Amino acid sequence: MFQYPALWRRARRIALALVALAFLPLAAQAADPIRIGFSMGLTGANAPNGKQLLEALEIWRSDINAKGGLLGRPVEFVYYDDQTLPPNEPAIYTKLIEVDKVDLLLGPYGTNQIAAGLPVIMQHKMTTVGILGTAANHSLHYPNYFAMVPLGEDPLHAFSSGFFEIVKATKPKPKTIALVGVDAEFGKNSTDGARDNAKAAGLTVVYDRLYPPSTTDFAPVVRAIQATNPDVVFIASYPPDSVGIVRAISEIGYTPKMIGGTLIGMMATPLKMQMGPLMNGYVIHEDFVPAFHFPGAHELLVKYQAIAKEKGGIDPLGYGFVPFGYAAAQVLGQAVEGTKSLDQEKIAGYIRSHKLGTVVGDIEFGKDGEWKTPRFVFTQWQHLTGSGLDQLTDPKHNVIVWPAQYQTGTVIYPYAAAKN
Repeated sequence: MFQYPALWRRARRIALALVALAFLPLAAQAADPIRIGFSMGLTGANAPNGKQLLEALEIWRSDINAKGGLLGRPVEFVYYDDQTLPPNEPAIYTKLIEVDKVDLLLGPYGTNQIAAGLPVIMQHKMTTVGILGTAANHSLHYPNYFAMVPLGEDPLHAFSSGFFEIVKATKPKPKTIALVGVDAEFGKNSTDGARDNAKAAGLTVVYDRLYPPSTTDFAPVVRAIQATNPDVVFIASYPPDSVGIVRAISEIGYTPKMIGGTLIGMMATPLKMQMGPLMNGYVIHEDFVPAFHFPGAHELLVKYQAIAKEKGGIDPLGYGFVPFGYAAAQVLGQAVEGTKSLDQEKIAGYIRSHKLGTVVGDIEFGKDGEWKTPRFVFTQWQHLTGSGLDQLTDPKHNVIVWPAQYQTGTVIYPYAAAKN
C-alpha cells in the first residue's frame, strides 16, 4: 500500500522528462539561424559596387546580431557571386530556395540581374528587396518585389528627369540630343525614359543607339555620335563602360554643349579616381550624396570606411551604394520583426503597408514595389584638377545642381567651359 506514492513520484518524473524531450526540438529551432540568401556581382562589371554592397550587408548582419538577431535568432547569409552575368541569376535563386532552403531573400543587385532573377522568385512566391534596379518590375508587376532605389513610382522617366529639367533651364536652349546606352535591361530602361523626356522637353533625337555589353573600344561609338552633331549627349552606361566612354570623348576632343546622364561608373570611387579631371562638366544622376543627413547614415559610412581602409581593394567611401545595401536589409528585418513571422505574404504585406525608417530616410512603397516618393539628385563635376580623395570628397567639386531643395551650386554651361 505504501508503494503508491513512490510509484506516483516515479511516473511524474518520467512524464516531466517526456515533456522536456518534447520541447527540445522547439528549443533547438529557436536557436537555429535565420538564413538570408542573395546573389551579388563580386566579379565582372558590377564588382566595384557589388563588393561594397556586400560589406554593407555584413555590417547590418553584425549590427542586428548584436541586438539579438531576428525573432531572437541569429542571422546568417548564404550568397553566390553572379559574375555580373544575368543568365546566372535563375540558377542561383533556384539553388538558394530549393537546395539551401533559405528563409528570406534579398537582391539581386542591378537592373539586368533583377530582371533575370525575378521570374524564379515569383514562381516560388518569395518576397525580396532588389537593390538599385531601375524599373525592374515594370512589366512583371510582382506584388512581393520591393525596389531599393529612390526613383518613385515612374522610375523609367524619373531616372533622367533632372537631367532634362536642367536642359530646359539652359539658355540658349539646346535643340538636339543623342541617346546612347548599353544594350541590356539597364541601358534600355534608361534610354527609353530619356527618349520620352527628351521629346517632352522639345528636343529632336538625332542619334539613338545601344552598344553591345562586350564593347571595350568606344571611339567608334563617340565618333558616330559626333557625326550627328547633337547639342546634348545622354549616356546610360555601366561601370567599366563609363570609363571607356569618358576617355574616348576626351581623346577625340568632342565637346557637345551638355553631356552626362546615368553613368554608373561615376558613382564608384575607384573608377572616379581613374577618370579624375576628365569628369569635369558631366551632369549625372546620383541616389545618395554626403549632403543627405538621414539617421544612422553617417555612422554606417564611418564603419564602412574603416573596414575599407583595413581591407583595401574596395571602394574607400561607399557613398553611392553602401547605404542602399544596408537599407535593403533594414526593410526586410523590420518586416520580419513587425510580423513576428517568416511568412512571405505577411512580410510583403507589412512592407507594403508601413513607413519604414532606414539609413536612406523613411520609405513607403507603392506601385510595382517602387518608392512612393522619389529622392535623388543630379550633380556636376566641376574644377577637378586631380583624382585624389581630397578632391573627390569635396562638395565644391561634386556640385548638386538639381533639385533646388538640395542645390549647392549652378551648372557650368556649356560643357566646354566646365571641361577646362
